[in-house]
Amino acid sequence: MAYCSSSHASPSFTSCFSSAQVTKKYDVFISFRGEDTRNNFTSFLYGALYKSNITVFIDNELNRGDEISPSLMNAIEESNISVIIFSEGYASSSWCLKELVKILECKKTYNQIVLPVFYHIDPSHVRNQTGTFGHGFATLVKHFKDKELTDRWRNALTEAANLSGYTATYSTSECDLLEKIVSDLWDILNYLSPANNKDLVGIQLIINYIMRFLIRLYDLRNVHTLGIWGMGGIGKTTVAEAIFNKIRIQFEASYFALNVREKSRSQNKLALLRNELLSTILQDRHSNIDFTITKRRLGCRRVLLVFDDVTCLSQIEFLLGDLNSLGPGSQVIITSRNKQVLKNCGVHEHNIYKIGGLFHCEALRLFSRYAFRQNYPKIDYDELSNRVVNYAKGVPLALKVLGSSLLDKSKEVWESAINKLEIIPHEDIQKVLKISYDGLNDLEKNIFLDIACFLRLENRGFVIEFLNACDFYAEIGISVLIDKCLVAISHDNKITTHYLLQEMGWEIVRQESTKDPGERSRLWHHEDICSVLEENTGTKAIEAICLDMSKEVDIKHLQPSALAMMRKLRFFKLHNPNYEENYINKVFVSGGLNSVSSELRYLCWHGCPLKSLQSNFGLKNLVALDMPHSNIEQLWTSVQLIKLKHIDLSYSKYLRRISDLFLTPNLETLILEGCTSLFEISSSLQCLDKLAILNLRYCRSLHSLPTGIRLKSLRKVMLSKCSNLKTFPEISCAIEELFLDDTLIEEFSSSIQNLSRLVILDLNKCFMLESLPSNICLLKSLEHLNLSQCLKLVGLPENLGNLEALKVLKAESFAKTEVPASIVNLHFLVELNLTNCCIEELPENLGQLSALEVLIIARNNFESVPTSIMDLSKLFYLDLSYCKRLQSLPQLPRNLRSIDAHRCTSLELSSSLSILFNRDISPSARVNFSNCFKLVCQNEFNDTVKDALQRIDIMRRGNSRMVYLTEYKFFYNSGALRICFLL
Repeated sequence: MAYCSSSHASPSFTSCFSSAQVTKKYDVFISFRGEDTRNNFTSFLYGALYKSNITVFIDNELNRGDEISPSLMNAIEESNISVIIFSEGYASSSWCLKELVKILECKKTYNQIVLPVFYHIDPSHVRNQTGTFGHGFATLVKHFKDKELTDRWRNALTEAANLSGYTATYSTSECDLLEKIVSDLWDILNYLSPANNKDLVGIQLIINYIMRFLIRLYDLRNVHTLGIWGMGGIGKTTVAEAIFNKIRIQFEASYFALNVREKSRSQNKLALLRNELLSTILQDRHSNIDFTITKRRLGCRRVLLVFDDVTCLSQIEFLLGDLNSLGPGSQVIITSRNKQVLKNCGVHEHNIYKIGGLFHCEALRLFSRYAFRQNYPKIDYDELSNRVVNYAKGVPLALKVLGSSLLDKSKEVWESAINKLEIIPHEDIQKVLKISYDGLNDLEKNIFLDIACFLRLENRGFVIEFLNACDFYAEIGISVLIDKCLVAISHDNKITTHYLLQEMGWEIVRQESTKDPGERSRLWHHEDICSVLEENTGTKAIEAICLDMSKEVDIKHLQPSALAMMRKLRFFKLHNPNYEENYINKVFVSGGLNSVSSELRYLCWHGCPLKSLQSNFGLKNLVALDMPHSNIEQLWTSVQLIKLKHIDLSYSKYLRRISDLFLTPNLETLILEGCTSLFEISSSLQCLDKLAILNLRYCRSLHSLPTGIRLKSLRKVMLSKCSNLKTFPEISCAIEELFLDDTLIEEFSSSIQNLSRLVILDLNKCFMLESLPSNICLLKSLEHLNLSQCLKLVGLPENLGNLEALKVLKAESFAKTEVPASIVNLHFLVELNLTNCCIEELPENLGQLSALEVLIIARNNFESVPTSIMDLSKLFYLDLSYCKRLQSLPQLPRNLRSIDAHRCTSLELSSSLSILFNRDISPSARVNFSNCFKLVCQNEFNDTVKDALQRIDIMRRGNSRMVYLTEYKFFYNSGALRICFLL
């Protein structure tokens, strides 16, 4: 027997990977030469297919009276697969050749699968039309004078012979060959059939994406590995199974190793799995992976393997050894909850696909299939169904479990079940999710529970700092949790976790003491916290309290000893995210607190009623103090806080002075914004060598700062709205951002040139600032400079162009200003705002500002704009409004998206202005010439605008690619013209 399996025919149908499959009338069309094979091979094949329930079309199925040719052509189109049986006389039949041409057309047009069978004939004779096969073809061609037709037949024979298929020689066992063909056809039809498994709801796009990815990986020279990664219950196995069923037909052998984690708990079960895997791949139940011959045979087989729910590399090694020992072109898919495991198994980072949750509409459909056995909720169950779907947050496992549990239940039962879920999660869901948690060590478990109970959605930097202060080795711990899909980092650098995983964490803590919240390690539910604090039932078990006071209606009063028994308290947070005016704090304590645990790392109390932090507070391990809107009048005295890094007392209106900062030598952030009574900051500020951020915004009683703030780590100083601050001290050369807007600063020291790292300097509304030191233009790192409304400043520095890194320059409302010629040297300038600076003339070489995107020169006195403005190729916004002396406009940059020239009362029509309207309108354009009275009086301009609007309207209606025109206005009667193109 000699035949080539259809499993080698992947080039014929891999293009179907991303194609949606359409149900056809026939599974298989058989093209054959009746005289050669009707009563033998073709008949046997038809019988085998019929017994296998495969729908077959052959020409003897035609009804009498049908027109043969059109019926046959339609039958070919209506088939998923065409099997061509090439026999000795096949090419001597014009009818067969017409079928062949049509079949190959369908292959090209509809991705039809084409499988040739070379029956008692050499494929090369078909390919080259030689031998007895070629003789029959040559005889036929003599009867046709249409060379184009015969060339088409000849090309079709060559193309079909190049396809992989089956060869049956005289020594072939036709029984075995027929069995192989039927088996392969079943595999192909299984691949082609649209998925009707209800578990595939919402993941077809994922499957299609991975299939396209596999096509890009397609390479017969190497072994490829793909990882599917995600949290428990998210659908990894379902996706892997669907892909496996679709592509297994391409391989010589395939095996799906289901639930490796579960089977690896028993060495016997894992050994049985290995034996089954090897016997399936090698068709030999005696195979042993330790034998060299077995490894050699594996290296000769192109196989597809799926290892499901792998938890460590040793499982793969036990089952198969080295994945690279498989035959070239093999594909291995591994699913795991742990990304690091996939990497350890040899899966490249770029070959790991993370499965996310379902969108709401897809989740609702999947839930409805289990809860109602249909694709949508029953009448009157919409709201209840949406509540369940919102709870599940797109996790298929949760949707299936909850849907099944609510099937045929009354609305009252639904309500009860949903209310219970808010307190106690469903145990079947928890059991699956908790597998990942159970695989953590003690430190990793503590990190996860901290994140689930009170650190979710906190900034990653803060979380790491707090956890490290608790000796939890945060970086490696969080990395492990990320790899295991227990937590993630959001795009804005916050720690997050799926709601169901957070709920799992809550339940783990609740199980520590189901009856008594005071015996749990972490408290976050407001009712539990208020009960423990008010009833003074806290114990040494409590490590963290996080109370959202916005959820409390009533004021709570604590006893002075409320925290005394909580000796392990690491985290204490009473916060109000709503910042209700005069009602931020809802927890009060009479006479102050007696003591606080020395284990405390984080103390947060919004609106704290305490006037001071008593010396008996054990705060030696405190890392962060967060008490905005508090009643604090003074901090501690004679208490060394070496570990304290962050203080936030913003809007503590009774705080008058900050002293003894030498007690906090490692302080990095000091936020006193809005402390309106603060009038003094101790010179001990100079001891804070690690201070990076100093925020004193809105400290209106502050008249001065300590002399010389030369702190080597200081990066950002915010003194905005310190409306009584008149002097500014010498400051660290490392400063990067300096905000002095709305202060009474009168002058700068010439030492400003030493601020070599300064990136942002904001002097907006420094009304008393009379001059800038000439060396300010030596700041080589400065990117943002705001001098707007510095009313006593006269003009911009002549050497402004030396600020070579400058990107944004704002200088609104200066006295009479001449634009320095050096400004054109600002090659990185993106935004320039010179509004209301009494400018009479703009630099002729303005067009040299090659990076400029926004130019705002409104309310000035110039009469014209330099023609070089056309060279500003990146300019998209131009504001010329209220330039009442402006008479004409030059040709404007082609990429301009918006021009505002309203109240340019002297502006007249020019050829360049006509060009603005006659050229192609940009995809997004706004043009405002309202109250440009001289323009409105010119009929030529009105006609120009009318033509432009008409062209836009024609484009809108005539070009299907244009976005609809949503607005354009043209007012005449008011004496104002407004044109607004919104495409």
